[in-house]
Amino acid sequence: MASTRNHKVQAGNTQPGTPDADLMSAIVRDRYGDASVLQLARISLPPVKDNEVLVRVHAAGLDRGTWHLMAGRPYVARLFLGLRRPRNPVSGLDLAGTVAAVGSAVTRFKVGQEVFGFGNGSFAEYATARESKLALKPAGLSFEQAAAVPVSAVTALQALRDVGRVQSGAKVLITGASGGVGSYAVQLAVAFGADVTGVCTTSKMDFVRSLGAGQVIDYTRDDFADGSRQYDLILDFAGNPSLSRLRSALTATGTAVVGGGEYGGNLTGMGRQLGAVVLSPFVSQRLRMFAARERAADLDQITELIDAGKVMPSVDRTFSLAQAAEAMRYLEAGRVRGKVVITVSAQQ
Repeated sequence: MASTRNHKVQAGNTQPGTPDADLMSAIVRDRYGDASVLQLARISLPPVKDNEVLVRVHAAGLDRGTWHLMAGRPYVARLFLGLRRPRNPVSGLDLAGTVAAVGSAVTRFKVGQEVFGFGNGSFAEYATARESKLALKPAGLSFEQAAAVPVSAVTALQALRDVGRVQSGAKVLITGASGGVGSYAVQLAVAFGADVTGVCTTSKMDFVRSLGAGQVIDYTRDDFADGSRQYDLILDFAGNPSLSRLRSALTATGTAVVGGGEYGGNLTGMGRQLGAVVLSPFVSQRLRMFAARERAADLDQITELIDAGKVMPSVDRTFSLAQAAEAMRYLEAGRVRGKVVITVSAQQ
């Protein structure tokens, strides 16, 4: 396996935690593809920039964003990730752990603090993160629970609050309600006082009800767009309903927030989102595309809701670092309720 700009990679059969002052275990890939490209290797610790924090990772969340980075899809993303191969070989976005070192410009954190947030390659024993993308870990959560929060919870929060402009009493429909983003969106919408309907498959209906949804639609049996009920706000992260179906389920002045890219085509992954942007000015309904931003302020708001008992992460299964490929296949199979988490190292 070739060296990269930021990491010197040593291939071979290794185990996490092998003592070496300059090396760490990490899940890397040297090409785009399916879960088989994810390999355990020994690599050099990442360099820490002035505005970055080095985190000793205890747990890392697995989400659809990590799948996109692994697969290199949609293809347009490779303009930023690396055309022929990933510029950063280390996988993973969500992380929770302890501060191991701080850059010279960092003022909000000190060594030894427990943090969570958005990292640069979190499937590793150590990862860097910008100071602006980290927050103190909620005291009531384990590292595994905290690692399941950042990407999915912040995405749900921004979609509801900033784009959807959710109001108390609003009728809200959430597709993919049992997934990572959906499971937080249900809880957050309930916390904001909305009347929530979740859409999921038969086997996950009880789980979605447990999150607080007042109504649950089994998409294998019923169609949320059959005209029997209309919604003020639809969050669609399941990735396949057409814009016409979403519009038929909206009130005359309702809002549909369209995210996700699994079914938007391999080139841009944003066919429906772009269609929403083009159509929205010509109809009374608000049709919005959405991509989340990684911000510590939103992590702080999520923490407040967690501390108040209004939001809790749902960890379906945990896998060891060496089982990262297996964890990805489990995610791809569509069986996950909430989030999957990679356990990296024990707290010391």
